[in-house]
Amino acid sequence: MINTWAEKNISDRKDKEYSKAKKKMSRVQKLYETCKQIFANCGHGVVPCPENVERVKAVLAEADVGLRPNMPYLIRSTVSDGPPKIMYLHLHECDKFSIGIFCLPPSPVIPLHNHPGMTVFSKLFFGKMHIKSYDWVDNLLPHQSTPNANISNNDTRDWTGLRLAKLKKNSEFTAPCKTSILYPADGGNMHSFTARTACAVLDVLGPPYCDPEGRHCQYYYDFPFPNFSVKILNGIRRHRRRFYLHQRRWRCL
Repeated sequence: MINTWAEKNISDRKDKEYSKAKKKMSRVQKLYETCKQIFANCGHGVVPCPENVERVKAVLAEADVGLRPNMPYLIRSTVSDGPPKIMYLHLHECDKFSIGIFCLPPSPVIPLHNHPGMTVFSKLFFGKMHIKSYDWVDNLLPHQSTPNANISNNDTRDWTGLRLAKLKKNSEFTAPCKTSILYPADGGNMHSFTARTACAVLDVLGPPYCDPEGRHCQYYYDFPFPNFSVKILNGIRRHRRRFYLHQRRWRCL
């Protein structure tokens, strides 16, 4: 009798665990099906219509993939053998969109990088993360977008190859919070992440990175807008939310 009860208890528990896992998988499947529909006719630089953006946000609002902050690879070891490792869980990728999850233990940084021609949805599942993001200043002529010889004579830095950008976000976010969305030319297309605690972030990219189509991931350094004289850059004055971005020489794969 005792064995029968124990076996039934174990069976019931397994059924509940299976039901939970199935529910989580159905939510991931729902996200996949939604992205498949809304990105079907999108391409480089094409933004989904507002209604479709809301559809993805609604699915992400209820998404749960079963990750928890106490999982072994999210706990930073006290015996450090190098920088904290970031894990990427690849869920899906096709020529229209990709879905993946970044798992970060406390303190690592995903450096400042871009998303050319892409719409990106980012959902923070748990943890606290600092996000800093930029968009290009797009109301300048090409020769106005980089510093020139009119920079102060006291400034000895090498400003060649820089481009002017505007700061969009520089804040900490704690889950649960709203889904972050960036667009090809707005919303902070270039961003960096710093994990304050163990974090998990799900990213939907539409379309995904693709070198042959001009969507390679480029990393940047950022420098504060220098102290130009008032006449520089056709009247653009000093502004705390203006920075120059400089491409690093290496790119992500």
